[in-house]
Amino acid sequence: MNNEIKLVLDELEKVIVGKREILEKILTAVLAGGHVLLDDLPGVGKTTMAIAVAKALGLKYRRIQFTPDVLPSDVTGFSVYSKDTGGLSYMPGAALDTNILLGDEINRTSSKTQSALLEAMEEKQVTVDGETHALSDPFIVFATQNTVGTAGTQVLPFAQLDRFLMRLSIGYPDFESQVAIIRDREKQNPLEELRRVVTLDDVRRMQREVTAVTLRDSVIAYITQLAISSRGHGSVELGVSPRGAIFIARAVKARAYVSGRDYVIPEDVRGVFTDVCAHRIIIETPAKTKQITAQQVLQDLLKTVKPPDSL
Repeated sequence: MNNEIKLVLDELEKVIVGKREILEKILTAVLAGGHVLLDDLPGVGKTTMAIAVAKALGLKYRRIQFTPDVLPSDVTGFSVYSKDTGGLSYMPGAALDTNILLGDEINRTSSKTQSALLEAMEEKQVTVDGETHALSDPFIVFATQNTVGTAGTQVLPFAQLDRFLMRLSIGYPDFESQVAIIRDREKQNPLEELRRVVTLDDVRRMQREVTAVTLRDSVIAYITQLAISSRGHGSVELGVSPRGAIFIARAVKARAYVSGRDYVIPEDVRGVFTDVCAHRIIIETPAKTKQITAQQVLQDLLKTVKPPDSL
């Protein structure tokens, strides 16, 4: 494993106990420059994880609590009249001047406000009154939504779901981890003791190194075959889009880098395929009535689509 990544993971595990695999996936997404949707139960550490990642990586962090009265301008910013200049002055929103934007309970706000994130997530900029404002580099959205207590929530538009590189679930800790969490928090909050392991410049360098990871034609063909097969699967109404296939390629390069390699292997594809694609496919209604899930379909594809014999 990359030594810098190992140091970051070791530090994060002081706060997020017993979830090293999830932490590796989070760092994979960050180094790929992708956004993450944390879709899980209340109280499992979604917000804490986002704060911890930002702190350990030396990144600027902002949080916006999404509620029905949050406006698009709260995300993008707005213009106000300036008496001094006689013109309009731009007041930045939550998406400006931050590297990690935590959108807490994104499904509790209006569709308009959810859509305000689209340009920011895709173009790394916002446009207010015809003027474009560039976002920080990197700019990564961590959005959370709870899988229970969904009364009054707004389902994320499919176009916005497609902007997230990964959808992840943390899940409950096991017995030993739960005991450790309780003990750690008896006297202090471990988040306050978390130290910065790398700097913003280090993160940018690592992201550049990720783009230089070798992705051979045989692996590209494997990714392509998986994406095409998803579109023709009997239980799928809408398969993995071309954007989804591109996101797989970005994620596998980051996973190889996290693993300490400068080239991608088929196991990298298998390691990210479900997390990158489960929110990008729509299951047909007859299949839903049979309790067939997107995860099951994707695992089926991994079993039926043959990986390359050699690189």
